Amino acid sequence: MTENKPFRFRGLKLRTRENLYGYAFISLWIIGFAVFTLVPLAQTFFFSFNRVTVKSTGIELQPVMWANYSRALVTDPNFVELLIEYAIETLVSVPIVIIFSMVIAILLNLKFAFKGFFRTVFFLPVVITSGPVIQELTAQGATSAPGIASTAALTEFLSQLPGYLRNPVEYLMTSFILILWFSGVQILIYLSSLQKIDKSIYEAASIDGASAWESFWKITLPSLSTTTLINAIYTIITLSHFSENKVIKYIFSQTYAVQGGIGYSSAMSFLFLFVLLLLLAIVFLVLSPRRPRRA
Repeated sequence: MTENKPFRFRGLKLRTRENLYGYAFISLWIIGFAVFTLVPLAQTFFFSFNRVTVKSTGIELQPVMWANYSRALVTDPNFVELLIEYAIETLVSVPIVIIFSMVIAILLNLKFAFKGFFRTVFFLPVVITSGPVIQELTAQGATSAPGIASTAALTEFLSQLPGYLRNPVEYLMTSFILILWFSGVQILIYLSSLQKIDKSIYEAASIDGASAWESFWKITLPSLSTTTLINAIYTIITLSHFSENKVIKYIFSQTYAVQGGIGYSSAMSFLFLFVLLLLLAIVFLVLSPRRPRRA
């Protein structure tokens, strides 16, 4: 009897076969991305250069070239203001989420009773920060502390700030609870990275007389540099597509507005995407691990 051997790429080098197996595994994702993301993205980009009118007979397109983009940047002060607030709020929120996640991960990495319970508690907000649950909590004020902004000292402090900084600082003071709700996944990522650090390194540093503070700065923090970059990128993307994002709400409100339209909303979407990519590039340049130069 002949044995049924599994299908293999015969006559190819080992590295080539491994690459083909890898592409075979991700081919389903590539097809899904091309059909459900890349094609709609290209269509939206095409719409951004047109005035789109939805009629009973179909979609009517009238080319306007860069008019939608110039309108969003020059004649629509609401969009520009929201875009600036989004960029500043994101750059303010990311360090808070990163620092909070790292501190909690270090504490959860210690040996103590009910460790699994506390890990669940910090990850629980991730489950409820999407969909109608977070919208209802936000509407009831459960994700913010609005009373802080009404204190005399903070009111005086905010009045001294420039206009482009006043709203982001007030957002930080009143919505820090919501900001910390975005730390669940980052805590788990930091935990997995902390558990991969060889404990013998800490033991050797302790024998050499290094304190816990010195071990943190010279062992833990450098070992988490790549993880910090990953968490920062993840945080920016999470904050950017959050359902309560003001920019997303404004773009959605203009989709079928009389003065807006699908073409105008498409242009604003790509401007929003450009700012998002710019923030990712800034974070990558700042947090990217530096390789030591060779002598």
